[in-house]
Amino acid sequence: MLYLVQIPTRSIIRPIISNLANQKAPSTIIQKTTPTIIPHASLHSSRVYNSTTASSSDGSTGKEYLVPKTGTYPKGFKATGLHCGVKKNGKKDLALIVSEVPCTAAAVFTTNVFKAAPVLVSREILEKNPTNIRALIVNSGCANAVTGTEGLKNARQVSDSVSLLTGTPDSVLSMSTGVIGQHIPVEKIINGARIAFHRGLGESHDSWLAAAEGIMTTDTFPKIRSREFTIPSNGLTYRMAGMSKGAGMIHPNMATLLATVLTDAPVTENVLSSALKYAVDRSFNAISIDGDMSTNDTFAVLANGAAADLSKKDGAIIDQLDSKDFVQFRDDLADFATELAQLVVRDGEGATKFVTINVKGAQTFTDAKQIASTIATSSLVKTALFGQDANWGRILCAVGYSGVKSIIPSNVSVSFIPTDGTSPLNLLVNGEPELVDEKRASEILAMEDLEISVDLGVGDQSAKMWTCDFSHEYVTINADYRT
Repeated sequence: MLYLVQIPTRSIIRPIISNLANQKAPSTIIQKTTPTIIPHASLHSSRVYNSTTASSSDGSTGKEYLVPKTGTYPKGFKATGLHCGVKKNGKKDLALIVSEVPCTAAAVFTTNVFKAAPVLVSREILEKNPTNIRALIVNSGCANAVTGTEGLKNARQVSDSVSLLTGTPDSVLSMSTGVIGQHIPVEKIINGARIAFHRGLGESHDSWLAAAEGIMTTDTFPKIRSREFTIPSNGLTYRMAGMSKGAGMIHPNMATLLATVLTDAPVTENVLSSALKYAVDRSFNAISIDGDMSTNDTFAVLANGAAADLSKKDGAIIDQLDSKDFVQFRDDLADFATELAQLVVRDGEGATKFVTINVKGAQTFTDAKQIASTIATSSLVKTALFGQDANWGRILCAVGYSGVKSIIPSNVSVSFIPTDGTSPLNLLVNGEPELVDEKRASEILAMEDLEISVDLGVGDQSAKMWTCDFSHEYVTINADYRT
């Protein structure tokens, strides 16, 4: 069994290269790459997404530009989303993604002790039949978490029913999201999966968008991205597509809520394992909205190799960790996963700001990451950001109780970095407080995007996290979640 170090969660990855050789291909913190920073949208008064207008139901369109109108999707995968009856409001509540050929699969799961039934079942399937993963099914509206033996039985039944459709036993990973402590309507989900498999699957952008809509809960927009990447050794171009969901109960190790990336690149076990670890540490394990770790968090990567050109001997399969091809794939996956993770923060429940926490000058990556996480989860820091209050003492306080032993107070500097290209505002320099221009501080804090920079001055390691503020609406949303 393979475990990913630095993440207290299991990753199960297996190769399918033997399958690739016999099959014909069918007709997205020490940032070594610079992730694309996605611009923030204004806060809505409503969090109901309208798939027709790509906006909230109150008519505002502040986030519509975050929903792509076209895409470039990996070969050999088909997707769809529909309403099967889990949600009472008639909105999409089921997503299905199917590969025409078996996939190499990698997944990391929540470290919450109360792991949801689909988490346990998906992990079992990856252990039992790792070389023939054919599909991913996701329901929204019910988490199937803390549901005992019946919940496990239901999760297995859903996975088995889709495996029958693919013709490959134990080949389907499942995810669920929604209210904890309730049983899923198994027959509705199975019936919906049959309809999706026989009549709904497609390769178009609309099909993939429908799948992204099917996994939403309190999300205000579907989080979906796609891209191409080129392998340097032979110039072959592959594709990857991904979707994520989440707006609350977001915090690292592993707390991604739900996310998946699909690629048509041919990737071996060791390559996918290493690339996944690198990517998750710099993306989904680097975001926090409210500090709460979900029972259902799953990030799965499926690679079907459908775009492989096996006639080319040099670099046909990405299988060497010391190769340029691996570095390119790893960096593209990390950048892609970071973009999907940032979309989750952009849609944080009640969020009005997108905040980058940049901790540098640390002795180790772990120290920098720990301090960044402590700042990102401080309720006092997050409420001050919402109130546009330059109370930098709260930031320094979080640094101090982070538990990092290498901190030297007289070496620490803190500053606000505006996103409009203007000069940073120093708050603390080498342990000495600056005379802060409150007007300038208010101008920076009024921006939707900003960066908090903390320089420890004791090393050369760094890490970033992305978070948002705490607003009145966050309390309202979560006070009324089940009503």
